[in-house]
Amino acid sequence: MSTEEKSLHFIEQIIEDSLSNGFPKDKLRFRFPPEPNGYLHIGHAKSICLNFGLGLKYNAPVNLRFDDTNPAKEEQEYVDAIKEDLKWLGFNWTEELYSSDYFQQLYDWAILMIKKGKAYIDSQSSEKMALQKGTPTQAGVDGPFRNRTIEENLILFEGMKNGDFPEGSHVLRAKIDMASTNMLMRDPLMYRILHRHHHRTGNQWNIYPMYDYAHGESDYIEQISHSICTLEFVMHRELYNWFLAQIYDDSKVRPQQYEFARLNLNYTVMSKRKLLQLVQENIVNGWDDPRMPTISGLRRRGYTAASIRKFCDSIGVAKRENIIDFSLLEFCLREDLNKTAPRVMAVLDPIKLVITNYPDDKEEWLDAENNQEDESAGFRKVPFSRELFIEKEDFLEEAPAKFFRLSLGREVRLKNAYIIKGERVVKDAAGNITEIHVTYDEDSRSGSGSEASQRKVAGTLHWVSIQHALETEVRLYDRLFIDEAPDSHKEKNFLEFMNPDSLQIVKGFVEPSLATVQSGDKFQFQRLGYFNVDKDSTEGKIVFNKTVGLKDAWEEKGKKEENLLMNTQKEINKYVKEKDENNANLILNNIVTNIKSIDNYSLIIQTIVKNIKNDNNSLLFSNLILLHSDKVNIKDIDEESLTKLYSMSLKSQLAAVRILVIENLQKDGGNFSLFQSQLSEMKNNEKNDKVLQVLNDLTF
Repeated sequence: MSTEEKSLHFIEQIIEDSLSNGFPKDKLRFRFPPEPNGYLHIGHAKSICLNFGLGLKYNAPVNLRFDDTNPAKEEQEYVDAIKEDLKWLGFNWTEELYSSDYFQQLYDWAILMIKKGKAYIDSQSSEKMALQKGTPTQAGVDGPFRNRTIEENLILFEGMKNGDFPEGSHVLRAKIDMASTNMLMRDPLMYRILHRHHHRTGNQWNIYPMYDYAHGESDYIEQISHSICTLEFVMHRELYNWFLAQIYDDSKVRPQQYEFARLNLNYTVMSKRKLLQLVQENIVNGWDDPRMPTISGLRRRGYTAASIRKFCDSIGVAKRENIIDFSLLEFCLREDLNKTAPRVMAVLDPIKLVITNYPDDKEEWLDAENNQEDESAGFRKVPFSRELFIEKEDFLEEAPAKFFRLSLGREVRLKNAYIIKGERVVKDAAGNITEIHVTYDEDSRSGSGSEASQRKVAGTLHWVSIQHALETEVRLYDRLFIDEAPDSHKEKNFLEFMNPDSLQIVKGFVEPSLATVQSGDKFQFQRLGYFNVDKDSTEGKIVFNKTVGLKDAWEEKGKKEENLLMNTQKEINKYVKEKDENNANLILNNIVTNIKSIDNYSLIIQTIVKNIKNDNNSLLFSNLILLHSDKVNIKDIDEESLTKLYSMSLKSQLAAVRILVIENLQKDGGNFSLFQSQLSEMKNNEKNDKVLQVLNDLTF
């Protein structure tokens, strides 16, 4: 096998095998079939890149087909947005088609199936049909209308089409096998009555085909050779093939369905229903809110089409589901923007810096490199003057040894400018620093070649000239959720994991070269991250969105929280061993503070469960987290682990553990009654005064 063959993903290998077995290459045809019931998200991008990528690889047509069979949820707005997203991603479709184009043909085939005894009208309620279909382990049974005559079925189906019946009164079902081990084959629905306005066919139809029926038949009409779906459609393949078998003409291409693993990304949700909920409840500012995982949201935030294509290529095409870290998407973005985004200077949390030995009326325009990764990007001029803004965090009045920024008595370089030295500060009545006064070395200008300019200093700071700076609005976006799997926790609403800091709006100052920026322009704010110009910008007000930081702040935060929990567990040992009560309380307060600062829900749950073992200090740690973390409730711990924690803790030799578990049980009304007898027995036998006091305060 050649190197090229080894590099093929499994879908490509299937296609290569088809061609090797005689399938004509000119008959290859693919499609991307979105339902226009919402905006496309990053998960769809994988399918888009796969299908259109195959078209490019094999020089084969790729259709854009809207599976618009449910007028209750579909809108022209979504059609337009999907087309815009595809074009932005860089893909062109061969034909723009709609399942609604085929409504008459689908109806005619349904009539044919009724005449062959392969379909019938069922007039049961949906609840009765669900019962009649059985369960995965129990076969279904024939419904009371399964053996209606062909004539009666045709009359009823015609009446459904004509709008003679209310919604829910009748459905058309395929007549297959009520005892099939695949429940999808137990007489699935083909048509339902919907008296709804369709965005393309208007009020022409009163019945609409179900997805499972329309999808495969539409593939057949379009002569799609390889119908590529995600893994949740594996069980649908048998039904896909059954419907095709009813109409297949062996002179035509018969579509074959293949499934690949969908894209699952952490720290987000990709259910259209949940994304729609975020929009409808005004939790976000529309489908293109830069915090949304939608293609339009990512585009508005400043993502590039190239970075998304690179991301989809890097994760590959697999048969097994896995979860991709959001940081990989951000890495692909940084890699792209690093090559293309011009560097500029901006200050987002300003403090005034005055160069006391720089002339009041002097003004210089200094050379600044636009992008060190791109030699052709050239240079621009930036103004320099006596009064500047720098970031507040870049100055400490008294700094530790490893602080490589500005402080009193220390030197740093101003980017593209001079070396300065901190001299003194000016404070307001409340003691807050309002100005930093420095001196500069006139001979140290960057690029001058002087001996002073080559002097090594602790660090380099970005800045803007106050006199020349442009005031802007800067929207600092972050991940929408603080948990890596916000919609995976039982009995927890995904909205409970919203990140309260996902959007912060600040007033920033940028260099004057940005006066003529346009919506969508992208820049690296030096030392701060990548930003782009938002569409809300006007002639008198520039609005920037933070696209992504220069480093993966979430990875750093995750490591910090893991390390903090590990170090906090070590503090438990100190707390237990400490004899002095005041010192012990100080250690305990620090432990509780650390616990409350942890945001990662999954990490907290894992830590609690991991420490439910026959070890007093571990039990103490679990109980403290359960009692003091505001990110976790008792109901979030599975019942078996919780019972084990209570049982072991009540028997602990450590009085502090026994006190804490009693406090946790008081919060847990559901389990408190189960341990009443054990608590009563403890009350009679307890020797520790503090534990006994807590027990005496209980109300049984």
